[in-house]
Amino acid sequence: MIDFAFLKKGTLCLTKVISLLNFLKIFILFCLLTGCGNDNMLKEVKTLNDYPSASGIEYLNSKFYIIGDDAKDLLILDSSLTAIDSIPLYSSEEKRIPKKTKADIESITFTSDKKLLLLGSGSAEPYRNFGWLIDPVSKQKDNIKLDIFYQRLKESGLPVINIEGVCSVPGATILSNRGNKTFPKNHLVITSDKFWKQQATSSITLVLIGGNTDTSLFNGVSGLAYSTKTDRLILTVSTEDTKNSIDDGTIGKSYLWVVDNFSTKKNWKAMNPDQVLDLGAMDPKLKGQKIESVCIEKETKDFFHLVLVADNDDGSSNVFRLLVEKK
Repeated sequence: MIDFAFLKKGTLCLTKVISLLNFLKIFILFCLLTGCGNDNMLKEVKTLNDYPSASGIEYLNSKFYIIGDDAKDLLILDSSLTAIDSIPLYSSEEKRIPKKTKADIESITFTSDKKLLLLGSGSAEPYRNFGWLIDPVSKQKDNIKLDIFYQRLKESGLPVINIEGVCSVPGATILSNRGNKTFPKNHLVITSDKFWKQQATSSITLVLIGGNTDTSLFNGVSGLAYSTKTDRLILTVSTEDTKNSIDDGTIGKSYLWVVDNFSTKKNWKAMNPDQVLDLGAMDPKLKGQKIESVCIEKETKDFFHLVLVADNDDGSSNVFRLLVEKK
């Protein structure tokens, strides 16, 4: 009688090998889908269907504050990115304020005394030369007229004004002026802590930032955040096929730029980012998104926990939670 026991053992071994190979295939696929081996990772996506044109975001005390360039209100989200409140800024029967008359609020930051500073872009007079100073606790708000300061920016060497980002650093305020295909230059504007109170005398330093690496579209700085822990300036940058500071254009790629040791470079005439992160290459959900702003939710030893907002010119807004490795 023939003994088939050795065949059974061989079959069991082969079955184990096949099972192991299948496990490895599944593991490799899981790694590819979740970014294994890549510490930069998209953690969450939230669509705000009822809030248009998100252009700025800031974070404090477990709350996110979002402004839109043609929105009527300042939107407040909780830590789960759920809308919990809003602060009215403008009276309008329309969901989106018309382009000709909107204040074009593009940037937001907390001041040293924990007030929210909102700035109009200054790209069209007189409507866009205004801003707001808001107490997030009492909701008291004061309108700021910025004509004098924006005129001084023109006299200082900026023929095109388009303020799209702002952040506070120790003892100063940093603004970003976005260029376009006709004026393909981005500038940082370094000014005093409360420049809006002394617009005629506050210091102004212009720093050229970055270069145009996309041959078809212009890489324009759209938002700013600053890490006091690591002295790094984080910029959102997006490409848009537009030849002026008013009209929208075809959306291209979006990036994160990181400038290391920023405080040592504030007096430079020009600087380049130390890191450039292609957001679309990081995750397919970020492709085709016009990223407008960034804030730092928290920092660990090795990572930035960032939240970004996107305005895709369709009347809604997207919010992204992103984990970015510190290098």
